[in-house]
This record gives sequence, structure tokens and C-alpha cells, in this order.
Amino acid sequence: MSVSDHLNTLDPMDLKILLELIKDPRIQIAELSDALGIARNTAQSRVKRLQRSGVLQAAGREVDLEKVGYDVVAFVTIEVTHRELDGVIGALRLIPQVLEVHEISGRGDLWCRVVATDTHNLQSALRSVLRTKGVIRTETVLALHTHIPYRTEPLISRMAAAPLGRAPSAPTRGKHEEPNSRSGE
Repeated sequence: MSVSDHLNTLDPMDLKILLELIKDPRIQIAELSDALGIARNTAQSRVKRLQRSGVLQAAGREVDLEKVGYDVVAFVTIEVTHRELDGVIGALRLIPQVLEVHEISGRGDLWCRVVATDTHNLQSALRSVLRTKGVIRTETVLALHTHIPYRTEPLISRMAAAPLGRAPSAPTRGKHEEPNSRSGE
């Protein structure tokens, strides 16, 4: 099912449910139904339908990796031999510090988010990556601070505010943002 198919099947109540679950992932069905003014069975069946369709991922709890000692975050761009791409992805899956792997366009072929307990631990993970058959080279950058963590609430809020059956339009410039050119020029 494509993104547009999901947009066509999500009604305003689905979007309200998603927003409540984003705000409080641990919310119980009874609390969810009370917050939205719907029956518990309705809330339960809609949450299950959203999970079955893949719109809502299986309930899990986010772990703050920094609080458990993994406070070094690196982004690694990997250039690979294309005939070895699947093997490289399989090998990356076996490295516990590799949290995400995305096939990308532009420079490099894969982009990974990697965490480590310290720079020595990071170096060990990067050496594992470099020893992988099919990896040609890597480029690593360290995250110094996360200003905007992964989020979905702004998109779902925008969708909920859009007229029924229409995808939201592109965002407009905020009232505090200045245009690139100076006035009067």
C-alpha cells in the first residue's frame, strides 16, 4: 500500500488516535477512548487496524541509549561494490552498534547511524564495517548534539488539520523567518 493509499484510508479519528499515541506511547486503551470520547472497543479495533496496515508500528518502548552508556553517535556513509550490496547489508545487521542502514543517492551507497560507548568502541565498530567484504570506503561524522530528535507529531498534526481526503500542502514560511533578500532591493 502506497503513502497515498494510507492517506485515503485515514479518517480524522485515525489521525487523532495517532496524535494521542505520539504524545503518550504508553496510553492505555481506556485512557485513549476517554481522551477521544469514543468507545473502548472502537479505540481498540482502530489501533489494531492501524497496526495491521503498518501505519502504526508494533508497540515498543523507546530506549534512551545515552542513559545506558551509548552516548557517541556517528553517521557513516559507506561506498560498496554493488554486487556485494546485499552481503554488506547482512553483515551490518550483525553489528549491534549499527542502528539504521539506508540505501542512498549521491556520494556513497549506504548511510548508517551507529552508536558507541566511547571513541574506542566506535573505532571497533567501524573496523568491523571496513572488514566487511564489498566495503570500498567509509566516511564518518560524529553528532555533537541532537537538536531535533526523530519525530512524527508535526506531520501527523498537519495531516489532521488538512481538509478530509486532501494531502497537506507544502509548509509556508514561519512569521518569524526573514526572506533571503533584503527589503527594498
